[in-house]
Amino acid sequence: MIAEVIVDITHSNVDKVYDYGITEGMNVSVGDRVVLPFGYQKIEGFVINTKEKTEVPLGKLKNVLEVLDDIPPLLPETLELAKFVSKKYHALQSEVLRLMIPSQMRGGKVRELYKNFVKQCDIEYGDAVKLIRANAKNQLGLIDAVWSGEKDYTMLADSYGYGALKALQEKNIIEIVQEQVSRVPYEFMETNKQTFKLTDSQQKAVDVISNTEKTVTLVFGVTGSGKTEIYMNLFEQAKAQGKSSIMLVPEIALTPQMVSVLRSRFDDEVAIIHSGLSAGERFDEWWRIRKGEAKIVVGARSAIFSPTENLGVIVIDEEHETSYVSESSPRYNTFEVAKERARISGAKVVLGSATPSIESYHNALNGDYELVEISDRVNKKAMPKFDVVDMKREVKGGNQSVISGYLKDEIESCLNDGNQSILFLNRRGFASFLQCEECGYVCKCNSCDVSLTYHKDEHALKCHYCGQKYVVPRICPECQGKHFKRGGVGTETVVNELQKLFPDSRILRMDNDTTTTKESHNNILQAFRKGQADILVGTQMVAKGHDFPSVTLVGIVNADMSLYFSDFRSGERTFQLITQVAGRAGRGDKAGKVVLQTYSPHHFIYNFAIKYDYKQFYEYEVNARKITSFPPFADIVRIMIYGEYEQKVRSVTRMIYNNMLDLKKNEDKTFSYFNGMKSPIKRIENKFRYQVIARLEGEKREEVIEKIYHIVEKFRENGVVSYVEINPNSMF
Repeated sequence: MIAEVIVDITHSNVDKVYDYGITEGMNVSVGDRVVLPFGYQKIEGFVINTKEKTEVPLGKLKNVLEVLDDIPPLLPETLELAKFVSKKYHALQSEVLRLMIPSQMRGGKVRELYKNFVKQCDIEYGDAVKLIRANAKNQLGLIDAVWSGEKDYTMLADSYGYGALKALQEKNIIEIVQEQVSRVPYEFMETNKQTFKLTDSQQKAVDVISNTEKTVTLVFGVTGSGKTEIYMNLFEQAKAQGKSSIMLVPEIALTPQMVSVLRSRFDDEVAIIHSGLSAGERFDEWWRIRKGEAKIVVGARSAIFSPTENLGVIVIDEEHETSYVSESSPRYNTFEVAKERARISGAKVVLGSATPSIESYHNALNGDYELVEISDRVNKKAMPKFDVVDMKREVKGGNQSVISGYLKDEIESCLNDGNQSILFLNRRGFASFLQCEECGYVCKCNSCDVSLTYHKDEHALKCHYCGQKYVVPRICPECQGKHFKRGGVGTETVVNELQKLFPDSRILRMDNDTTTTKESHNNILQAFRKGQADILVGTQMVAKGHDFPSVTLVGIVNADMSLYFSDFRSGERTFQLITQVAGRAGRGDKAGKVVLQTYSPHHFIYNFAIKYDYKQFYEYEVNARKITSFPPFADIVRIMIYGEYEQKVRSVTRMIYNNMLDLKKNEDKTFSYFNGMKSPIKRIENKFRYQVIARLEGEKREEVIEKIYHIVEKFRENGVVSYVEINPNSMF
């Protein structure tokens, strides 16, 4: 027998199928990880097929050395999915196959965990005690502990000593056994076992999804409309049919809450997959899924590659979120991967959002997707009322604080009533930049063409691209001025202001700086949910998905921050953020209120957002995109080229540009825009960055995109990285 193998090396020169012989008696199956001789070394590889014959001369044919796992980790379904991802995104096959297994599994960096346990021998308690001297208190205590049910070897050794354990073992009273244990993430998380009767709207949604012949259904439901309960019922249906489910959430911060809800319904049949787990936890959870012990998988985008068999439903919650697009190689769109996986397995894809992406809603209205709309909250409460504060008036009135007078009064009222509030801002750190008041100089990173961020707790400047840290200057390097001001606003600023205004209040902060450990997201959210804090200050991670019944006030501190980015989606993202964070208020028995602070109170986006009028916003936005040829009516293609030596980067950019110019001449009707230039951020980590951008429309878009990939692949050069992005989240 011959094994067709992809070697686990990410280099285009070896990105092909190799034939290896299988020695008699060795059991090699499709999907196995194997050890192979490759050149002068031994490496790992993935078996993608087996066959009877090979064209490799027998004298040159090498054999598989070892099979690494008891059962093949890669399913036929995930192997087929890997082919799709590799072909669609022109990614190396080995790079894609790595997505299918826990990274630490490669090279044997993580294995099963075994622990010692104490087991009583076949002896009665009384007979065991008779074998012990009356003054051997540790041995007697150890017998009592073991017969009471304590089995943990380490705990018993700490309490009674290793000598006592050895003595009882020699007397055949106990034996020491090794057993495999699972490393369970969020093991001690509280769950609240309860079931809910579906509302008429929820039941209709479940029925439509279950009976539609379309693969994809968009559930467009206002915040608080009970989309999660719809998902739970779909998972129950799948389980009753012997099928498994995948639940995707956009951020790790949302995982603990979803895990709690799922475990309350499905106990240990729930597995968790995301990058925030320890290597051991991820390894054990992955194998529980592969062995069929866990039927429901919850996690961030990487969970779409989970080894679930007999898949029935894939839910992508908050489907509009940009985190579902991978911005590192391989650059894949989770939704496109989910659709292909559903096609392979015969599953259904459910997209859920209170603010669907323009593309998804457009596809639903066109009939490509099934559409389910839910316009009422489960608690029948009205959506929170918006109050808009004009910050220009605040400044003119002498208020230099980031907290307006009106928001201050509302927070005070909320505190007096014993309720909770959330303050949201679209930034992190203490300030976005440090600027000389005399000449306008802004402190920038020496390695990256971006402003540095001031962090008060360390009294230091940091680059959020390369991580480099700088001393805060005492004088301006440009004009020797001595006065600097902090521009922008960050979570630390808001917390400091609140502590001055409300010294007796309890405040929690949630951003990238306070959620660096695995448990930090859950700890902050649980503390707030239990009423251990009055105010939660945070960035995007507090804006969506969370359910805090005692929150009656949401303050949007700097609504304008995402509005003026040079991105065609800036209006859409601002509308989504405002609607999502507003939905955190009034989810319990009490009515909610939202205070929106802005320097542009009459901007059309706010007029739509404060009325929760997604449909009017959609009509405005989709018409604008149609006129200007932006998605969903066109595709934006960006080729990013970067490297340490600018001349080489410029040379590769020029070759790609010229070849694309020739392509444009042949496909001129498909190109609505084409240009090459330096990237807006010209350097990151001392790498010079250039880009070529095209907008494509018409029926030949996919065909032209395929040709663009081939052009980029043709001009690979050492020291220069180039890659293609389709409709990128960021153009920086």
